[in-house]
Amino acid sequence: MSALLEVQGLKKYFKTKNGLLHAVDDISFSINKGETLGLVGESGCGKSTTGRVVLRLIEATAGTVNFAGENILQFDKQRMSAFRRNAQFIFQDPFASLNPRMSVFENIVEPLIINSVGSKDDRLTRVKELMNIVGLAERLEDVYPHELDGGRRQRIGIARALALNPTFIVQDEPVSALDVSIQAQILNLLDELQKEFGLTYLFVSHDLSVVKHVSDNIAVMYLGKIVEMSDYKSIFVKPLHPYTQALLSAIPIPALDVKRERIILEGDVPSPINPPPGCRFYGRCFKREDICRDTDPEFRELEPGRSVACHVAGK
Repeated sequence: MSALLEVQGLKKYFKTKNGLLHAVDDISFSINKGETLGLVGESGCGKSTTGRVVLRLIEATAGTVNFAGENILQFDKQRMSAFRRNAQFIFQDPFASLNPRMSVFENIVEPLIINSVGSKDDRLTRVKELMNIVGLAERLEDVYPHELDGGRRQRIGIARALALNPTFIVQDEPVSALDVSIQAQILNLLDELQKEFGLTYLFVSHDLSVVKHVSDNIAVMYLGKIVEMSDYKSIFVKPLHPYTQALLSAIPIPALDVKRERIILEGDVPSPINPPPGCRFYGRCFKREDICRDTDPEFRELEPGRSVACHVAGK
């Protein structure tokens, strides 16, 4: 299967008064057409920044982002405009991402107006079609976002993202602000849309239990770097990186007579402004060795289809 998105050596540094903040520090991954890559890690690891850089919502410091074989980081304004019709973003907070002064209809139709798509009647038909696709009743078209619950607001965001018939969508924690029951509805909707329209997803989340159910492959991120990448089944059966093992140990098991041994990480996360010379997980790692302190581990394929950045993995 061919890769729709290929990211190589992507970096994003932010200037601060104390130095450069290494938000995304030399990461590479690819996503095959019609599949989902789950990008997971704790808050502040750089996963949301990665999603924004991939769509050039913020500019990269270095690297390449090849979409359908072309590096979008070299696109001029005109080519970026065409690209943005083919790649969309679903934000974490649906209320903050919607214009509170616009009705449901006005929020959904806005991308069509900005891109001069169709006549007024065509847009009306398209908005009704989109509302039906995402499960919004037509009676809600004149309602404003603040009058709706979080699930319906996120459905508006999904409808906006679908308006221009994209092939690729970055989802930045699209269900983290929702109740558990509503989360399941939105995840099922996103899965149905992917199957129906052949969509490709980058799914950003801090919750491995959610990522497990939506991803074909999973990339685990720690302090700006991807430390493990694998298919979704293998990573839960046999996690390779100590950080991944710790994340998995925190997932509760829904059975009274089954307990998982919890791995408690000690120490603090290093500063992304002044990251340590060796493995960035060294100070919190329960399997660390002397080599980990000074030598940055190479991101290598340890098993077919499974890569890890760790000196002790596989030992």
